[in-house]
Amino acid sequence: MKLTVFGATGGTGRHVVEQALAAGHHVTAVVRDPARLTSTGHPRLEPVVADVMDTAAPEAVVAAVTGGDAVISALGPRPGGGGSVCADGARAIIAAMRAAGTRRLVVVTASGHIVDSGDGPVSRLLVKPMLQRLLREGFADFVRTDDAVRASGLDWTIMRPPRLTDGRRKPYRTAVDVNVRGGILISRADLADAILATLAVPETVGHTVSLGY
Repeated sequence: MKLTVFGATGGTGRHVVEQALAAGHHVTAVVRDPARLTSTGHPRLEPVVADVMDTAAPEAVVAAVTGGDAVISALGPRPGGGGSVCADGARAIIAAMRAAGTRRLVVVTASGHIVDSGDGPVSRLLVKPMLQRLLREGFADFVRTDDAVRASGLDWTIMRPPRLTDGRRKPYRTAVDVNVRGGILISRADLADAILATLAVPETVGHTVSLGY
């Protein structure tokens, strides 16, 4: 597949790019600084310099998603970037995909702002309410991101990881439209693996995928 990855130099995005290339995909990596790419020089890697937050120059973002099979957003908050980086980025990507006619979109948010039947009583009554107070601004951004993606009209999937780590890869669990019971951690490498696996499962279109160990 031909994939476009936003947030390609971030903690999760780097793993997405590396694993996608290893799997034989062509990757367009949208970056502000190509020097930060770890797979520079790979024959199936195309760095594109663009800032998804630059609403005055959306043409580069449109060009980056044109002709692609799928778009992956692994955007995360920027230092000093305010409280709407993920949502504003998602809206810009969605607008670009509509302009380009590209349909498949996978966006990473989180599971911390969602309380549902997949959560055990400790998580539901103690852990998540505490996290939602401490991380109020970031979680509000994720809510806005979820809303924008759901309203996009695209073939979307939202990935909802718990706390991310830089640990080694190991077996993990996933659940559709419900949180993973007891899944409080996931490595960025395993999140990347789940993102790429989701692209091959059309039944995840229009759904959320949670994961954890």
